[in-house]
Amino acid sequence: MKLGIISDTHDNLVKIKKVVELFNLKKVSFVIHCGDFIAPFSLNPFKDLNCGWAGVFGNNDGEKKGLTEKSEGRIRQAPYFLELASRKIAVTHEFNEYDADIILSGHTHKSCICRDNPGKIFINPGEAGGWIYGESSLVILDLESMRTEIIKF
Repeated sequence: MKLGIISDTHDNLVKIKKVVELFNLKKVSFVIHCGDFIAPFSLNPFKDLNCGWAGVFGNNDGEKKGLTEKSEGRIRQAPYFLELASRKIAVTHEFNEYDADIILSGHTHKSCICRDNPGKIFINPGEAGGWIYGESSLVILDLESMRTEIIKF
């Protein structure tokens, strides 16, 4: 099972459409957004995903009621815990340590993949919006092999 991971889209519709295109091309099974969508209109491209998705609020998501309604409840307060392919996943915007196999966060706008000796993995996909550093990125995680791929676009 392939998991698509993004964060910090910050209303950049051009980049969000590209993210959806890349996830569909790579045939991901589920997408997780680690926060900072910003406005409800930025969710429009997500309707074209060929899989389910969920996310958490970030520190810049001020229109939480609109985002919750537009996402049909897919966006939640952090931390959000879910299990996929027998892996316990914790999703947050600002990094915190949690009892999970995989901890996903955003906020820094810099991609980072770190592995812990007991098999824990920490992933920050960087910024999909590309506003801060001028480079957009996302991560694809194969939940069976735990292999990761950072895609910059």
